[in-house]
Amino acid sequence: MQSERMAPKKQAISIDGHELTISNLDKVFYPETGTTKADVLEYYAAVADLLIPHTRDRAATRKRWVDGVGTAENTGKVFFQKNLESFAPEWITRRTIRHKDHSNVYPLVNDRATLAWLGHVAALEIHVPQWRFGKNGQPKNPDRLVLDLDPGDGVGLVGCAEVARYAQTAMKGRGLELLPVTSGSKGIHMYAALDGRLNSEKAAKVAHELARELEADHPDLVVSEMKRSLRPGKVLIDWSQNYASRTTVSPYSLRGRLRPYVATPRTWDELADPDLAQLEYTEVIQRMKRRKDPLQSLTDG
Repeated sequence: MQSERMAPKKQAISIDGHELTISNLDKVFYPETGTTKADVLEYYAAVADLLIPHTRDRAATRKRWVDGVGTAENTGKVFFQKNLESFAPEWITRRTIRHKDHSNVYPLVNDRATLAWLGHVAALEIHVPQWRFGKNGQPKNPDRLVLDLDPGDGVGLVGCAEVARYAQTAMKGRGLELLPVTSGSKGIHMYAALDGRLNSEKAAKVAHELARELEADHPDLVVSEMKRSLRPGKVLIDWSQNYASRTTVSPYSLRGRLRPYVATPRTWDELADPDLAQLEYTEVIQRMKRRKDPLQSLTDG
């Protein structure tokens, strides 16, 4: 995939043997920063080798802002897309999940060309489950556990980092290492590698038990229930994203916020910074040049 800036015009590109026609490259997706489709494609080209290990063989749900994210006064319309678009290229790998009364066909973001096509159709956010498809096309047991630390009113990112450290200590007692990701929205996601012996229900139970334990130990800061009336001044530990039907935004995915923030893997030293902040895509590109993926051990198993 080309890494240099693409001209804001329609053009055909070849990515790993796949042909893709890109148009409207000067279309602004993030008006507050002037970030265009060309910028989005350049970003996903730059991080493809880091992002794809986190999405490979996972059913990808997308959030699309076809007219951009809009402004604070007039937010853009978003489409939550499960089924692969009817106009998607035939070469995109796909898998089917059958439900009682319907089926959904999902794309797998397994290669750079698919990632580029998602950027082309304004799929700014890529959400995936904690499990992968096996070679037989069936879902396997989850290979990772996730905790979503979501701050209530009056709590900032530093408060989430405090809860993250509590969770890190508690999870070590269970023999698991948590790795942090600033979500690109308000909070922090934390991942731990699993060995595949737990099914999704049991993984969610482990996460729920941990959330309740932390709530009991830190009642002034932590809440484990979704009820909004309990959340002001506290950090919700959303453990439910470990269920098989739930998804979490992928590490290195852009977010559909007013600014082009990214779900960014971080180090524990960074989480101790009193000026901890969400990062934009330009900052993530610069980080890549001087450090390896802090989540590499997660994809290494």
